Order: sequence, then C-alpha cells, then structure tokens
Amino acid sequence: MTRRTAKRPPAGRRAAGLAGTGVLLRLALRRDRVMMPVWILATTLLVAGMPGSLGSVYTTAAERAEAAASMNANGSMRALYGPVFGDSLGGLTAWRAGVFGAVLAAVMSLIIVVRHTREEEETGRQELLSAAMVGRRAPLTAALLAALVANTCLALLVAGGLAGQGAAGAAALGLALAGTGMLFAGTAAVAAQLTESARAAKGLTAAVLGAAFVLKAAGDAGTADGRSALTRLSPLGWVENVRAFAAERWWVLLLIAAAAVAQVGVGYLLAGRRDLGMSFLPSRPGPAQGRLGSAGALAWRLQRGTLAGWSAGFLTAGAVFGGMADGAADLVGGNDRTREIIERMGGQGGLTDAFLATMAGMFGMVAALYAVSAVLRLSGEESAQRAEPLLGHAVGRLRWAGGHLAVAFGGSALILLLAGLGLGIGHGGDVGTTVAATLAQLPAVWVIAALAALLHGALPTYAAAAWAVAGGALALGWVGPALDLPQGVLDLSPFAHLPRLPGAESLAWSPLLTLTALAAALTAAGLTALRRRDITA
Repeated sequence: MTRRTAKRPPAGRRAAGLAGTGVLLRLALRRDRVMMPVWILATTLLVAGMPGSLGSVYTTAAERAEAAASMNANGSMRALYGPVFGDSLGGLTAWRAGVFGAVLAAVMSLIIVVRHTREEEETGRQELLSAAMVGRRAPLTAALLAALVANTCLALLVAGGLAGQGAAGAAALGLALAGTGMLFAGTAAVAAQLTESARAAKGLTAAVLGAAFVLKAAGDAGTADGRSALTRLSPLGWVENVRAFAAERWWVLLLIAAAAVAQVGVGYLLAGRRDLGMSFLPSRPGPAQGRLGSAGALAWRLQRGTLAGWSAGFLTAGAVFGGMADGAADLVGGNDRTREIIERMGGQGGLTDAFLATMAGMFGMVAALYAVSAVLRLSGEESAQRAEPLLGHAVGRLRWAGGHLAVAFGGSALILLLAGLGLGIGHGGDVGTTVAATLAQLPAVWVIAALAALLHGALPTYAAAAWAVAGGALALGWVGPALDLPQGVLDLSPFAHLPRLPGAESLAWSPLLTLTALAAALTAAGLTALRRRDITA
C-alpha cells in the first residue's frame, strides 16, 4: 500500500498564517451575495442619480451658483453636508452625496469585516474552520478582501454613473468613497481584535464613524473652505477635501489609503497576538450575586447602552436641525422647485413648518432603524445560543421576547421624544408642537418593528429582511420627493400616511390608529409564530 499524506500549504503562506484565504474569501462572497450587491447598487443609485434630481431643481448655471453661495453662507448646512467647492452639477453632487455616500460605504465595510471575523468566532464557526488547514490571519484577510471587492465595485459603478459630469471628478469621487470604505474596514479589523463580541465591534467602529462626522461638522460649521483643523482630522473631512469636480486634490486620496493601510497593519499585528475567541478588551465580570429579576430586566441590561447612544444622537441632531429651521426660506430663496420638494416632504403649511415636518419625518424613518436593531437582538441571542439556556428555566418565550420588544417599542418612543425636544429647543419655538410632530411618527415606526418581530417569529432565517424594509422606507422618504416619484410608490412606506406636523390644519387620528392597530396585529402574529416553532440551534 502507498502511504498518502495531506497536501500542505507552501511554507511562506504557513508562516504568514494565510492558508485557506481563497476558500474563506469565496465563502464570504457567497454568504454576502445578496447583501453586498443590494448595498452597492443602492449607494450607486443614490449618488449617480443626484445630478438628475439637482438638474431639475437648479435648471441654469446662475441658479446653481446662487445655491452654492447660499449653502456656503449657512453654517448649519455646511456642518451637515460640508462646503460647496464647485457649482456644476457634478460639484453639487459631490457636495450633496459625497459625505453621505462615504458613510454608506463605511457602514457596508464594517458590516462585512465584523461579520466574517468576530461574528464567526462568537458563534463558534471559526473554531471549526480553524481545526482544518486555515491560517491564523486567513479569516481577517478574507474579510478585508471581501470588503475590497465591494468597494472596488462601488468605485467603478459611481465613476461610470457620473462620467458624463466629468471623468476626472467621477473617478475622484468614486475612489474617495471606496477609500473611505476601506479605511473603516481597517477600523473594523482593529475593533474585531479589541472586543469579544460582534455587537461591540460594530458599536466601536460606528462610534469612530460618528466621531469623524462630529469633527467634520464642527470644523465645517466654522469655515467654508474646508481648512479647519477639525475637518482635517476627520476621514469624512478628507472626502470633501478631495474636491471632486472642482480642481481635484488627488494627494488626499493617498492620505486616505495610508490611513487604511496603517489600520489594517495594526489589525494584523493584533490578530497574531491573541487566541481564537479572546480579545484585548474582555468584558467585565458580573457581580457574584445576580441582580436581574426578570427577562425584561435582562433585555434592558443588554440594550441600555445602545439606547443611550441613540438618545444622545437624536437630541443633538434635533437641536442642530431646529437651529436651521428659521433659515429654510433663505436656503430656498426664490426657487419654486425646491420649495415644492420641501412642501411635498413636509406638508403644505408655511415653509418653516414644512421644514420642521420634514425633519420630524426623517427622525421617524431613522428611528425605524433603531427599532429593527432592537427587535433583531432576539435573533442574535437565539443564534448565539444564549436564549436556549434561559428558556430552559422558568422563563417563557413570550416573557423573553416581550422584554426585548418593550425596549424596542419604548426606546423608539424615547428617542423620538428627545428628537422633538431638541427640535423645539434649537428652533426656539413651541417645544410641545415639535414633540407632537416627532411622536406622530411612532405608529409607522412600530409597524416596521412589528414586521421585524413577525419575521423573527415566523421566518427566523429571513429576519434580516426587516433591514431592507426600514431602508426602503428611508430611501422613499429621503429621495422619493426629489425624484418626483408617483404617489402610489411613495404610499408603500407607512410614513407616507401620517399627518404632517407641524403645519397640518387638524390632526388626523384615523391613520395613526390604523397603523397602531396594524403594528399590534403583526406583533401578536410574530409572538404566536415564535411560540409554535423550534428554537434555532
């Protein structure tokens, strides 16, 4: 008999710990075969479709120049979008969608990297893979390569979609978005080594992204040339300083690339210095004696940190947007098309009321993302096998799920209350009116949260589809009016059926009660389905 031995990887790859990278990369791309293309196409359509919508608003060069001057003169608008460096359609697109597109690329990248590194370790799948011939750094390499594939596709599609506005500017903007995505992929790679849970790694990376936006906003609010020291410290400030379609600064792209490479290097260094499943920032041990007396208390303990972050963000954002309300008329000027868009988004009242109503609607749509996240914590607890031991004791499924649903529904009410409070304080008007406007969004938020609960209860494998529902509602509300979509399409979002407050002549209770009843029915159906199915192993 001939003795057969297993084929070993080359010595160089074994030394670098990269054995099995190709297989893991193919696995990652297969697992993300739906999420990745949808995210890339949605971001591309958002950016590449901007020249058309802006062209319908500002039809002449004089109108575009006037708009650019008015935006640069308003500190709140600069804080939100950055300064305008060019008054062409391409320049306005870079101003309006550059930072927003970079944020979307960053979020996509952090999800990809954390999903295929720390999440695999947390669920125990990586331990099974590592028992075969898989190098120590192969999972991290495969995750970063998957993020690189996604960002490369995004850069090519954005550059191609904007090529008609100028090849150089289109290439610069596409590379800036992809570079920012890879920069935060490196941040996620470091966070995945520092923390011992996927949720903590995503939260840490998102906190860095939020800090980058705050730095950029603070710097841009004080100056219109992008030269503030705070702006230069922010990766999102680097994106706007690429100055796509306005005498491009190609060297800024090298700065973005250098920061990305540096963070990836730190991630690789840390990955080689820890054991599988361990982290450099372990969780603190709990108290010797248990202090949680119910499933609801446990749900609150698990989700209170996330809720605190959302609450602070909504209160701050409300104050910022409230301060912009009185300048809405100045921003619009005499452009009837812009006025029509704002009034279509916010109702037919005065322009200031329409602006406040628009902001209230935006807060509602973003709050739906929080609600979905809070509901899907049930899926995370179940897939991580932390729910099964809990349900094995004297804790029923309804009590377990009810605790997380109470946090989701109650937390969304809290953050919208704080957003309305911030709007009122920033505007200096009637706080009760702005609070009522934001709380009027609750029934639609609860419908989307209830749909997430139904998906988790009836179709746990497809529970993540609730993100697509919340994202679709946000996209319809954000770009639908600007693209002049038919009302029938806009009506697909539950937010389209809510009264526009402030500004409405009278409060229509019928849609509020109908949506609330629908949310209750969907939640009940989801809990019923959860009781009847097996817990995911």
